[in-house]
Amino acid sequence: MSVVVLTGGVGGAKLVLGLIRALPPREVVAIVNTGDDFTHLGLAISPDIDTLLYTLAGKANAAQGWGREGETWSFMEALRSLGGEDWFALGDGDLALHVLRTARRAAGETLCAITADFARRWGIGATLLPMSDDPVATQLDTDAGTLDFQRYFVERRCAPSVRGIRFVGAGAARPAPGVIEAIGAPATRAILIAPSNPFLSVDPILAVPGIREALMKASAPVVAVSPIVGGKAVKGPTAKLMGELGLEVSAGAVAGHYAGIVDGLLVDARDPPMDLAIPQARADTLMTTLDDRIRVAHAALDLAATIAR
Repeated sequence: MSVVVLTGGVGGAKLVLGLIRALPPREVVAIVNTGDDFTHLGLAISPDIDTLLYTLAGKANAAQGWGREGETWSFMEALRSLGGEDWFALGDGDLALHVLRTARRAAGETLCAITADFARRWGIGATLLPMSDDPVATQLDTDAGTLDFQRYFVERRCAPSVRGIRFVGAGAARPAPGVIEAIGAPATRAILIAPSNPFLSVDPILAVPGIREALMKASAPVVAVSPIVGGKAVKGPTAKLMGELGLEVSAGAVAGHYAGIVDGLLVDARDPPMDLAIPQARADTLMTTLDDRIRVAHAALDLAATIAR
């Protein structure tokens, strides 16, 4: 039996880590957002894949949740001295991963194959699948104009007001090998949507033709973990974005956003009571420690076990 999880960003990586500690790692399949991927200084960078790799390999910076622990910054210092763009920080260890990925992509390897190899070399037993081997770029329509995701998220620190979001290239993209198969496999007992940003991390995955449809047809129950904790977003621009898009900042709004896809929602225990059209369970969903992450993983799986499709 296996568990599939749709994930992106720091919050998603925390849940996947909880899953591989709650279950045998080989039973976990993570489908990862690549709408954040971009080329910077000629390098192919996959932020959400890298966050997951570092987290599951025990290499992530514990304080910030992204990047590598014990990172050094000689490259950035040299780059800055030459007048290079320094808004997107590339640590020395992190740089090695991007250089290798770029060289292997140029040699004709797919992102899926490269990611699997990196995971194997770092002893990650779970299966990590990019949502697609084809390029998909998240762009935001803002009061500062159209911004690529990383320009909005990193360079502008999410300050511009967002009016709309689109996923350039999604219509022509195909799910990466193994994605549709994992979702529809008879051995899949649960499909989870991590508490990642629904609009910036999960929607790009759902925009790839075939993935939304596979989720709707899957025999396994689909359970989302709400990214709203106590009426707020723990990290990132989720709450700000929901307000700008005219949505209430609540687990109910998250359930509405995933309507037709999810069969259940794991809600933070601090959120106010609410009536939902789908089954819900409550737990402390704040994932600060490893034990927290394992607890949330178990709570999501327990809810899925009560739901029959």
